[in-house]
Amino acid sequence: MINSRQLVAGFALSLAAVTPAVAQVSWTDWTASGVNSASGTMFGGTVGVSYSGSYSFVQTGCGTNFWTFPATYTSGSVPTPPPACDIVALNAGGLKTITFTQAVVNPLLAVASWNGQAAVVFSSPIEVLSQGQGYWGVGTLTATGNTLAVSGEGHGVIRLLGTFTSVSFTDGSENWHGITVGAQEIAPAVGVVPEPATYALMTGGLAVLAAVRRRRTAA
Repeated sequence: MINSRQLVAGFALSLAAVTPAVAQVSWTDWTASGVNSASGTMFGGTVGVSYSGSYSFVQTGCGTNFWTFPATYTSGSVPTPPPACDIVALNAGGLKTITFTQAVVNPLLAVASWNGQAAVVFSSPIEVLSQGQGYWGVGTLTATGNTLAVSGEGHGVIRLLGTFTSVSFTDGSENWHGITVGAQEIAPAVGVVPEPATYALMTGGLAVLAAVRRRRTAA
């Protein structure tokens, strides 16, 4: 006879079976630039991305790959490094804003050669997911709340925590330091019905709880 522990264990196994793998990152394909602006898309063109703020240059298509050393830009939660070539290079410090045409969850910012940045202040809490050797050397990225401190030549990936249609940060001036933007998940629209796997999981959980309750009542 199946006891309550076996039921719970079975539910745990079903949960593991439907838990998705780590999602690939959709990094921005930067396609155009203008005066203090750049634009591109993510998720195969589904989500538009725009950058507003000063910059030194915007590289689209082919060119120098500043995202060498893929291990610096990947981790257990970010399996995909930025693609070669696409980068927005910043030089004059000040407010920078990145806007999405659809809300995205926990957007990612890959950074290259961030030095001379004692305190970059973001519009939301951040965390550093990876860092290490980059195109211009090596440095250290340290996140505290919504502030990023950099020593040396900082390279790596930062995650902004939350769901956003717009994020911003204020950096300092230097020769140039590069960014690109990515995400792994588009926020669901309000009222969207959960996927079948989610329904199955919910139904299984309710069934387990009901079975355990019946056994306890019978005892």
